[in-house]
Amino acid sequence: MTLSRRHALALAAALFTAAGVHAQAWPAKPVRLVVPFPAGGGTDTIAREVTNKLAGSGYTFVIDNKPGSGGNLGVDAAAKSPADGYTLVLGQTSNLAINPTLYSKLPYDPVKDLTPVSLVASSALVIVASAVSPFQTLEDVVKEAKAKPGSINYASSGNGTVAHLAAELFQRQAGVKLTHIPYKGAAQGATDVISGQVQLYVSSVPTLIGHIKSGKMRPIAVTSLKRVDDLPQVPTIAESGYKGFDAVTWFGILGPANLPKEVVAKLNADINKALKDTALQKKLGDQGADVAGSTPEAFGQLIRDDIARWGKIVKESGAKVD
Repeated sequence: MTLSRRHALALAAALFTAAGVHAQAWPAKPVRLVVPFPAGGGTDTIAREVTNKLAGSGYTFVIDNKPGSGGNLGVDAAAKSPADGYTLVLGQTSNLAINPTLYSKLPYDPVKDLTPVSLVASSALVIVASAVSPFQTLEDVVKEAKAKPGSINYASSGNGTVAHLAAELFQRQAGVKLTHIPYKGAAQGATDVISGQVQLYVSSVPTLIGHIKSGKMRPIAVTSLKRVDDLPQVPTIAESGYKGFDAVTWFGILGPANLPKEVVAKLNADINKALKDTALQKKLGDQGADVAGSTPEAFGQLIRDDIARWGKIVKESGAKVD
């Protein structure tokens, strides 16, 4: 009996130890956050600010910039990673809601292959010109474009991006034709606009806010329904005579499909707690972004709704990437 009791105690202890190891609190090691765009851009800045704040809650994040194919390479890498909570991705409107229609062959399904965790931020786009450009207002651009169709060119960070499609949407409403010049990333396009080689640039406020504040770029209009807090003097496109115009980009954290529910719940709670921090809100606000926490379910619904919304605009514009 004594031997049996000892065996039973030993077995119980072993099971308790094994269970403790198995239930070791996540995260027990650094978490890789894939950013599907180059370092230094708006998406990268948001990723670093949010993860820096989360570091105070016991997380260690490693930012992994994987640009390419309109953000598809980075999102696909995350979608194909083990669903253990140690690889996440900061997705955005373009690679989650636009690319499913824009690309004839997308290597991932943003609804089936990813687990939404939380929305993080949203940002208006801004139309800018060089500081020495003759364009002072959106009306100046429209007047010139109508007088000389196709003579005005504008840069974006790529075909089918929110910026590209927002510009297409604006052209339809204004009845003008502009010439699109897509770039791979934000840096070179910004350089060419500042130098005057390209007349206009359409991109997210976080991407261009530094150049605007330095005086190298002149903001002409923002694409949100309301003005941007950090650019209060810049009118919206809707205010400029195009009622109801609204095109923003959002950013959110996701993991591979079948991410453990306990990981999703913990990370969602910690992200939403971090987003309430006034210092983080100010840092993102200084970059032209608004914090935008959510439940996993609400974020998933936003993705599905915007796939339908932007898909319609992609088809109407005729934009396609093979």
